[in-house]
Amino acid sequence: MKKIIVKTSSLKKYYEVGSHTVKALDGVDFEVKEREFVSIIGKSGCGKSTLLHMIGGLDSPSDGTVAVDGMNLSEMNHEQLALFRRRKVGFIFQQYNLIPDLNIYDNVIFPLELDGARIDEAFVWELLETLHIADKAEMFPPMLSGGEQQRAAIARALAIKPAIILADEPTGNLDTAASHDVIGLLKLIARKYQQTLIVITHDLDIAQMADRTVRLQDGKIWREGEFHAGE
Repeated sequence: MKKIIVKTSSLKKYYEVGSHTVKALDGVDFEVKEREFVSIIGKSGCGKSTLLHMIGGLDSPSDGTVAVDGMNLSEMNHEQLALFRRRKVGFIFQQYNLIPDLNIYDNVIFPLELDGARIDEAFVWELLETLHIADKAEMFPPMLSGGEQQRAAIARALAIKPAIILADEPTGNLDTAASHDVIGLLKLIARKYQQTLIVITHDLDIAQMADRTVRLQDGKIWREGEFHAGE
């Protein structure tokens, strides 16, 4: 039986904007099992990115708890959260966030060097081969297409061997063909290395590639399952 690797309980995030309270998350109970691929959809402002940031330890809740791989993030201080993010979470964002003055290989291993961790060179090259960018290893980010840069960002996220991969609109800057290629490879590599994957997307075609789809609405989980255009 697969264990629960992500669990939020009564998770809330409120912001005060003038005299108005914005309920970005309003009591979210959410679970993800080990090695599951979950997509999160919903309209802009529904709380998708806020939920992802809470799971990744990038933001703290107003109330409720977040547990990842058996660790309660609410009990961690700033230093512990920083270590958690570096060692347990692989982040992939819409902006590739590659360092333009480093070649692709050095970009991929940069988080490991930053953490003083041992670099598994064979594993890094295996990632680059699987993502079809091994021949780009000595090239610099501006020399690559958007899809190739996003694949490099995926390799960087996987190189730390994280407990979970969190992807926030990872194909937002790509055309349809490149988007499906990148998500297909991300799904393949998550399966290959038995990773847990949570992806935020506005693209229903991409969402339906996941094992499970969750829709957020007004800071709450509205429903789960299959969704179709126009819903």
